[in-house]
Amino acid sequence: MFDIKKFASEHSETLKKIYGSNTAGMTERIARAVESFKEIYGDGEIAVFSVPGRSEICGNHTDHNRGEVFAASIDLDVLAIARSTKDGIIRVNSEGFPECRVDTADLTPKKEDEGNSNALIRGVCDGFVRRGLKITGFDCYMTSRVLGGSGLSSSAAFEDTIGTILSHFSNGGSVDYMTISQIAQYAENAHFGKPCGLMDQVACACGGFVHIDFADPASPVCTRIPFDIEAAGYTLCIVATGGSHADLTDDYAAVPAEMKKVASYFGKEVLRDVSREEILKNVPALRAYAGDRAILRALHFISENERVRDMQKALDAGDIDAFLCVVNASGRSSAMLLQNYFAPKAPAEQGITLAYAVARELLCGRGAVRVHGGGFAGTIQAFVPNDMLESFTAGMEAAFGKGSVTSLFIRPLGATKIG
Repeated sequence: MFDIKKFASEHSETLKKIYGSNTAGMTERIARAVESFKEIYGDGEIAVFSVPGRSEICGNHTDHNRGEVFAASIDLDVLAIARSTKDGIIRVNSEGFPECRVDTADLTPKKEDEGNSNALIRGVCDGFVRRGLKITGFDCYMTSRVLGGSGLSSSAAFEDTIGTILSHFSNGGSVDYMTISQIAQYAENAHFGKPCGLMDQVACACGGFVHIDFADPASPVCTRIPFDIEAAGYTLCIVATGGSHADLTDDYAAVPAEMKKVASYFGKEVLRDVSREEILKNVPALRAYAGDRAILRALHFISENERVRDMQKALDAGDIDAFLCVVNASGRSSAMLLQNYFAPKAPAEQGITLAYAVARELLCGRGAVRVHGGGFAGTIQAFVPNDMLESFTAGMEAAFGKGSVTSLFIRPLGATKIG
């Protein structure tokens, strides 16, 4: 019998590291999730897992050209209640969705499952087996606070959850976060049908602030940076502008394609192997070869990598002002050089640009603002002084609707089994 009061008492410190000041509300959420699991799969011994969403702090559109990214795990998470089974079947009931069911005896990619959760589950299992790791069947109930379409990586959190459960149920919890992340990427690429990078999976699995260097995409270098942003006087917020990501595939695809076009002029595959000096010395030829916007995006890439390193130095030194300066510089570069604040084919729809402008007005020169995620539509990110949080939220929600502002807690724990 699961005793929620005993559970909350025994794991109070862990829960604080996951949910910050919202521990009481999340304890109630865990209790509801356990009851939902029991209604579907019956009584018995269970395990509780939490896997965070992520927020990109710097490194906008750099990972696909082997660049550098600065990201953070957040308190909006996938909460999973699970029990190991012996029948080799994985059953996942996600709140609000039909049950997923995957037979671990057959891990070949299924064309009919491309684009759905069954493909991700099967892909993670396949990735475990390919690495010589063990897998098992399990029953699982999931509930998620990771906002879909917000740039917080709901799909990566789902994949990391499946990998974390398999790590603990089949491998004694021995599978490290980087291996789980790489397996999750493999699931998206080989089974789900999405050629994603690795940044989302790593940022969800790692915990806290993390600097990720993709110079070697097969073995990225990750550096955790311990820093309490709230103790420094700021709260991380995202603001949903109400824009839709539909019909933006071409806009997203053009960013890495144009960057790689510039790289190809120099006989390179990606921009990581090209210097600023090479680009500046060849502007006339590059304009004819790749176009003006491609050059601007290439210059953004190079400067953004430098900003990521500057951001780590700032937090290592505990210099919050320098950190905020880098965030603002990243926001300006994305707007002016990367140009992903709105889609060129719909110039009248500029929710991100408008939210950026309104946020800057409300903050009166304090804090920091930038685009959040891939851009073109969706959300902005703001580091708001704690003493301005209430007025900032009221002002942004007056412009973009009630509930458009979400305050985030940067959690020091990544993908984890609680207890």
